[in-house]
Amino acid sequence: MPRLSAPSTIFGRRLREARLRLGIAQDRLGVMIGMDEGSSSARMSRYETGAHEAPFSISERLATILKVPVAYFYCDDDQLADLLINYAALSGSAREQVQCLAANLRSMAA
Repeated sequence: MPRLSAPSTIFGRRLREARLRLGIAQDRLGVMIGMDEGSSSARMSRYETGAHEAPFSISERLATILKVPVAYFYCDDDQLADLLINYAALSGSAREQVQCLAANLRSMAA
């Protein structure tokens, strides 16, 4: 198995984490978002390593396939990134509860 280069960007690290979490190969992910099969692996590798920056429209397609909010790719705080994934999976009423809890905790800290 080829060794993966370490991502040099937050986007690349988050993309790789989300892709590996679902067990999707780079080439397959590229095809799933509409890339040409012949170049999908190389393009995805460049996004993951930070050699190229993905356009926002690509980020949106990746987020849909990888079941993460787009903001996850750009979040530089690991705990907040995990919170984004969990929050996105909640129903509307559960999201409201999280919002209330966060507001209450913030007011108690002030």
